[in-house]
Amino acid sequence: MMATKTPDLTAMFKDMMGSMPMDTRAFETMFRNQTALTEKMSAVAIDAISKSTDLSARWTQETLSKVASMTGAKREPADYAKAMTDFVSASAETAAEHMAAFAEIAKKMQTEALELMLAAGKDLGEDVTAATRKATVEVAAAAKKAAAR
Repeated sequence: MMATKTPDLTAMFKDMMGSMPMDTRAFETMFRNQTALTEKMSAVAIDAISKSTDLSARWTQETLSKVASMTGAKREPADYAKAMTDFVSASAETAAEHMAAFAEIAKKMQTEALELMLAAGKDLGEDVTAATRKATVEVAAAAKKAAAR
């Protein structure tokens, strides 16, 4: 009976992984690019939130001003009905204006976010292409070196 020697798979995998080039700069670059994109996206969101908050505050102040004039004492009962009608009419008009302003804020945020994502996608594509080319050359060199052994 003949004894067979079991190959040492641990050593084989260790040798194989050691011959594979690993450049961590690609990961560092990817991390920096991701954090830069996150910072830019956060700035877009914070700007939109700030503008929306300002718009809401102005709308509230305008409404309170109209409520104050509506609730003031009147001489005739008909004046109360007119004040209420004027308030409702003015409120409807300003609601339309403010909703359009909110829509503009959202539209601007959407456009800026899309531009950032497109730019990031382009940069990422270029980075991946460069990293793939470099890895292909390095792996081919390592395979050639391993075959020569």
